[in-house]
Amino acid sequence: MAKIPAAAVAAGGLVGGYSVARFTKKRPLGGVALAAAGAVAARQWHQDAGPKAAAGLSAAYVAAFAGSHPLAKKMGAWPAVLTVAAGVALASVAVTRRSR
Repeated sequence: MAKIPAAAVAAGGLVGGYSVARFTKKRPLGGVALAAAGAVAARQWHQDAGPKAAAGLSAAYVAAFAGSHPLAKKMGAWPAVLTVAAGVALASVAVTRRSR
C-alpha cells in the first residue's frame, strides 16, 4: 500500500477539518477530523525526520489552524484555509527533504 505524504495529510487535515465543520455545522466534528489528520501527519514526520522536526511541524500545523481564523477576516474563509494548508504542506516538504 502506498504511503500518503505527510504534507498531503496535513494540508488535507486543515481543508478537511474546515469542510467537515462548515458543511455539518458541527465544529467539534471538524476538530476531530483536524486532530486525526494532525496525529497521522505527526507520526509520519517523526518517522521521516525525527522528533524535533515532528514537534516543529506539529506546532506549525496548530499555528496554521489558529492563524486561519484572523486571516479569514481579511481574505475570506476558503482562501485563508487554502493558504495555511499550502504553507504547512510546503514546510513539511522542506523539512522532511532536508532530513533525508
